[in-house]
Amino acid sequence: MRITNSSTDEYALLALKASLNVNPDHVLSINWSSSFSFCNWIGVTCGIHHRRVRVLNLSHMGLNSTIPPQLGNLSFLVELDLRNNSFHGRLPRDLLQLHRLKHVNLSCNGFSGEIPNGIGSLSKLEHLSFRYNTLSSVITASISNLSVLHTLDFSYNLIIGSIPSEIDQLRNLKFLCIACNMHTGTIPPTISNMSKLEILSLSLNSLSGMYLKLRIY
Repeated sequence: MRITNSSTDEYALLALKASLNVNPDHVLSINWSSSFSFCNWIGVTCGIHHRRVRVLNLSHMGLNSTIPPQLGNLSFLVELDLRNNSFHGRLPRDLLQLHRLKHVNLSCNGFSGEIPNGIGSLSKLEHLSFRYNTLSSVITASISNLSVLHTLDFSYNLIIGSIPSEIDQLRNLKFLCIACNMHTGTIPPTISNMSKLEILSLSLNSLSGMYLKLRIY
């Protein structure tokens, strides 16, 4: 069992700062300092009743880095937004420890390798976007465990394989976008069971199958 406290959160953030290769205008170098409480650092929001990181939003900062495994120690994290940067490398499995996560947006970066196989363990996820990266694995059936997910965007990657038929277990999904990948096989007819689905984007793959009475792009 991991024992964590506010110091654990500060160390995790400092590990991210130390991993940066590019930090335009040295924003994090200046502000992410022990001279300030980490709850007041740029991009960091802590909970009202405790000094634990709830939101980490570093979007549109031009940052270049890998994600250090220590980020998986932000055990109170609800929102992780790193979109529109130059983060790269593999997604560390340590992120699967963040069981409070509801919102993850890693779009428009350079992440490669696999979508973590155990991503279905993040059962509170409502929004998940890896749009515009170079992820190259298959979408595993474990994703069907994300029962409260309403937005799933894996478009513009190099993802291979078929769409798992279990995807119909995402009963609350409204937006499903996996366009511009390398998917093969048939469109699972089970998708027609997803009554809340409003937008389905499957274009620019090598898929075949029935046309559905949905907005397909």
